[in-house]
Amino acid sequence: MLNSPSWIVALAVVCAATGAVAQDEPITDDSYFWGQSPPVYPVPVQDEEGTWSGAIAKARDLLDQMSLEEKVSLTGGVTSTTGCSGHINPIERLGFGGLCLADAGNGVRNTDYVSSWPSGIHVGASFNRELTERRGHYLGEEAHKKGVNVLLGPAIGPMGRVAVGGRTWEGFSVDPYLMGELVYETVHGIQGSGVIATTKHLVAQEQETHRLATRAGPFQEGISSNLDDRTMQEQYLWPFYNAVRAGTAAVMCSYNRINNTYGCQNSKVLNGLLKDQLGFQGFVVSDWGAQKSGVGSALAGLDMAMPRFVLGSTYWASQLVQAVNNGSVPESTIDNMASRILASWFQVHQDSDFPGPGSGMPPNISAPHVAVDARNRCARPTLWDGAVEGQVLVKNTDGALPLASSEMKLISLFGYSARAPNKNNYELAAAMFSPWTIGVQSANITEVNAGWLGNLNLTYSSIAPNGTMISGGGSGATSQSWFSSPYDALVEQAYQDGTALFHDFESAKPFVNPTSNACIVVGNVWATEGYDRPNLRDSYTDDLILHVASQCSNTIVVFHNAGLRIVDTFVDHPNVTAIVFAHLPGQDSGKALISLLYGKENFSGRLPYTVAKQESDYGPTLHPDYYEPGKTARYMRYPQSNFTEGVFVDYKHFDKENIEPRYAFGFGLSYATFEYSNLEIAKDADADFEEYPSGPVVEGGQADLWDELVTVTADVTNTADVDGKEVAQLYLGIPGEGTPVRQLRGFEKPLIQAGETQTVEFKLRRRDLSVWDTVAQKWHLQSGEYKVYVGSSSRDLPLEGTLEI
Repeated sequence: MLNSPSWIVALAVVCAATGAVAQDEPITDDSYFWGQSPPVYPVPVQDEEGTWSGAIAKARDLLDQMSLEEKVSLTGGVTSTTGCSGHINPIERLGFGGLCLADAGNGVRNTDYVSSWPSGIHVGASFNRELTERRGHYLGEEAHKKGVNVLLGPAIGPMGRVAVGGRTWEGFSVDPYLMGELVYETVHGIQGSGVIATTKHLVAQEQETHRLATRAGPFQEGISSNLDDRTMQEQYLWPFYNAVRAGTAAVMCSYNRINNTYGCQNSKVLNGLLKDQLGFQGFVVSDWGAQKSGVGSALAGLDMAMPRFVLGSTYWASQLVQAVNNGSVPESTIDNMASRILASWFQVHQDSDFPGPGSGMPPNISAPHVAVDARNRCARPTLWDGAVEGQVLVKNTDGALPLASSEMKLISLFGYSARAPNKNNYELAAAMFSPWTIGVQSANITEVNAGWLGNLNLTYSSIAPNGTMISGGGSGATSQSWFSSPYDALVEQAYQDGTALFHDFESAKPFVNPTSNACIVVGNVWATEGYDRPNLRDSYTDDLILHVASQCSNTIVVFHNAGLRIVDTFVDHPNVTAIVFAHLPGQDSGKALISLLYGKENFSGRLPYTVAKQESDYGPTLHPDYYEPGKTARYMRYPQSNFTEGVFVDYKHFDKENIEPRYAFGFGLSYATFEYSNLEIAKDADADFEEYPSGPVVEGGQADLWDELVTVTADVTNTADVDGKEVAQLYLGIPGEGTPVRQLRGFEKPLIQAGETQTVEFKLRRRDLSVWDTVAQKWHLQSGEYKVYVGSSSRDLPLEGTLEI
């Protein structure tokens, strides 16, 4: 602990306020971590000898020239005259231009002349590292041109623990390995363009229900995510290792409580896990309004508060200066906070040739303003590939797809999500909802009209009935400068082919022309920040599909889904010949879909989650944790969410309980077919198989966690007469008690020509083979027999082998 009397007093106040309990007894099991968050002080300092050494040295030089008030000014957001979500004031006499922080991880929001990129769930369905890195690069490039210093994404939390979660669509997957691999590429791409990536939300913010404390009516704290140490490390913290290893310069702390201490003043999470164990060198920024204390959050590891002003008062600013002057907070802590912010600015080279912060982000795009066109024609192939590769074909009976142009005399198109949104209701929606919630400035027609107006009508439940959907809602939504709807793209295709079209986007029971060669029904699954979804299916869309299928022998179902969607109401209908989970493709949505349906492009997306046959298959994680009648008053005031399932989320839960899914994690069809053979498993010659890592802590944890120990290869043959991309997946059955039957630990996505064979290679790192040891507080590489599986999904694994360690 610390010797200064003021520190002792401050820590006592913090512990009393947060419920943290000092613990001198040795850790012997996971029970220590349930229901409390142990204190970890002081804030770790930056590593002056590592990969950030140059940036840290520049930051320290600048700090030496600053007054205390100037240092403190870096730590809190102020009112901005731009369209930025947050703003840090400049220090002009020292050449620091300030910072513009702007939403979000799927594209620059609340502005014009930017691209609408595929959302996180769509990127996850692509299973494509290289494409993910390209998306991050161009997304970062657009932010750079707009003068955005800090992009508030990517999102890797929530991770999809709650099946009806409202924000799962912002992240890449429910699986920590897939999430980690893709966040690494995204951070690398964004920061390679000179923009600070903000990986969020740290950590275990898995539901929207009760995520915020409420002062309206009876006071209630935000939900507490209660999880044991092993679950934290192996499930929820796992992808943050990858993000930190990629060099993420910022991490956003979350609204929720973590083991009963709020995320933005949780010293165990911020000081202990992120800055110490993971070796994070950048700064921690609060989610908007997530700061809950002044002295407490400063000592616990928060570096930047957004916004600085809370309910007309402020926790920091002059009060933080006062806290230093009265001894509550050492000035060295302020130096640490300011150094982390400045070093991040230097690390991505924003000290030279960077536009004025927010210079391309007008506060109101409906007023005259200077247009900064951030789009790059060179990004178009990435936008297109992204839209194509995240769409997943899960059913294709008797080759119903691809559609043959020469055979399509009449196509009938149905469904509320097939057409472009109706702009007439924009002003109505803008008047009904706050700009903070829906981003009125962005004229985000898809978000406003399709999403929010849909939620007004309980008949539609969780769908967006007013038009096609290319993004979810809330701070992770995208702005649209242009986009293609399925109807628009189909009209163009039909014109080229001479195909007659019939469409009805309004009727619940439309007329179906009996001469239709194909009937396409396009629905969606709406989700947004602020609300968890009410269900995993809706009767309106199911009844529409069944009505069309009863009169059309070739009914093709397409969902633009921002999350899980159960299909068992209609999946076995003999006239439902094809089903596509099209996800959230971004601006090229319609064109990409029609290109896939006609076989100009081949399906290569795979499900980044499991589709169940019925809601109850998801078990206790189907719904968020609510307070219920009969609960104690204490529970209602301090709502709790106990992660009793541990790491057994999604396919790991299905495997443990031996539940047959409708569509397995990693599943997806192609117009090509693939066979697997020749599995080989080899330990690398110089690999160190010691039980515990012993290397120094670098960005991403101990250095030897990332050592490659084992190489697995397999042959994949395209047995069809068309080229196609296959997502070859490797799963490990790790020995020991409490481990899943199998876990994803590798994937590759080669393009394989018709009739050809390619060898795929998977490198297994120390962390991939390890489990978290709660006593040693390290990753443990156990002795024993490891099962190795390779195939095309978590339930289709034709190759099996063993690895002895």
